[in-house]
Amino acid sequence: MQKIIIVGGGPGGLAAAMLLSAQGYTIELYEKQPYIGGRTSSLQMGDFSFDLGPTIFCLPHILERLFQLSGRNLKDYVDLKEMDPLYTLIFDGFCFRPKRNIEELENQIERLFPGEGINCRRFFEHTRKKLEALLPILENKHDSVIDYLRCRSIRALPEIEMGKTMYEVAAKYFKDERLRQAFSFQAKYIGMSPWECPGAFSILPFIEHEYGIHHPIGGLNQLTKAMARVVKEYGGNIYTNSGVNKLIIKDKQVTGVQLDNGEIVHGDEVILNADFAYAMTTLVDDSKRRKYKNKVLEKKKYTCSTFMIYAGINYPLSLDHHTFIFSKDFKKYMQDITKCGNVPKDPSIYLQHATATDKTRSPKGKSSLYILVPVPNNFSNIDWEEEKLTFRQLIWSIIEKKTGVHNIQSHIEMEKIITPNNWEKDHFVFRGANFSFSHYFSQLMYFRPHNDFEEFQNVWLVGGGTHPGSGLPTIFESARITAKLLMESHH
Repeated sequence: MQKIIIVGGGPGGLAAAMLLSAQGYTIELYEKQPYIGGRTSSLQMGDFSFDLGPTIFCLPHILERLFQLSGRNLKDYVDLKEMDPLYTLIFDGFCFRPKRNIEELENQIERLFPGEGINCRRFFEHTRKKLEALLPILENKHDSVIDYLRCRSIRALPEIEMGKTMYEVAAKYFKDERLRQAFSFQAKYIGMSPWECPGAFSILPFIEHEYGIHHPIGGLNQLTKAMARVVKEYGGNIYTNSGVNKLIIKDKQVTGVQLDNGEIVHGDEVILNADFAYAMTTLVDDSKRRKYKNKVLEKKKYTCSTFMIYAGINYPLSLDHHTFIFSKDFKKYMQDITKCGNVPKDPSIYLQHATATDKTRSPKGKSSLYILVPVPNNFSNIDWEEEKLTFRQLIWSIIEKKTGVHNIQSHIEMEKIITPNNWEKDHFVFRGANFSFSHYFSQLMYFRPHNDFEEFQNVWLVGGGTHPGSGLPTIFESARITAKLLMESHH
């Protein structure tokens, strides 16, 4: 059976490795870091543990299907717990904890926002139809203009709401500004502003309620660890501390890779799971690229970055598992980070207090607190070394003021900060843009780098930089699409 080299051990690379190893392919996966999982990995500080990146897991049936296709059962590897309420939303002087069940949510909204309950029902009726129309596009390849003429694309057109943003879609249904934000802030999951993110993505809040938000005991890093276990069970090889230095290319055909230590590894096919723009600008000479040259990549539109704080707290916090703190002027905040490139003065903050659900994350009687703040990517040229400590203090002050949990800072036992500079230099994310290319229609489907990569022969893409896009469920779909295309190419 053919030998497949996979560059990068993030969720996309591991999912592809799992699917292909189950079909008998020889798998050699090379990961630059000393751990697997990429940004979906764990961070350990003493006895406190954290997810490095993603903490919200939706659509578990997509990953369950990948395990089934690999002859395995996800439940044998991971213990999933469902969140209900989904999360806590904190606005100025107001707290909203949306229930998962849509009927319960409708009644909840009617009590809190009289007259809006029926609008909630209408919103979900519409977005259910939208998701049904979009799923065939998200589940299939989209590497030809002809794909826009297929029945699945034509049927989806009326539901896509071209020209509308996520916020504008929410505003069609809800009168209260807090509800408009509650049903559009999910644009941040893919690194965009609700005032810029295409209205098609209004499926995101629907997905949360229809399929739930889940937490794997031990964190989302357990998902990538589980896939790595399956790969090894099938005889695949995973090498950590083994970065790829460049692709070996002859006459537009990739025949293997050169590792950081100079070793040449040959293979029949290469799957790239590294951050796409980083991979192009570091693994392939600019002169060998036709479509994705450096000057082209610099002009692409990219998502925001994130400023992270991981804190071990020496007492049990009274916080829910997921909490979102909204800026007083949420729209201005999003403009600051996506358009102006400013350090925000009143940031919106996401907190994960995993210990509320998962006692494995911190020592008994203590708490692991994960803090994420969307900020400008490194095209902004912000000097984060200069801004870091001031911004950190601002974040802690807002958390204490708006959650009502006072004096947290005096209880910090351990703390680590990751800035956009760290994402770029230490985690190999192009310009620190954590979610890769922005999800404008001009950078989606055919206009996103193709799963069967068009620049070179024998190269395939998985991850947020290819179709269908960013976010764990879509990254898993990218792996399924790519693995399917690769296998079909051999028949």
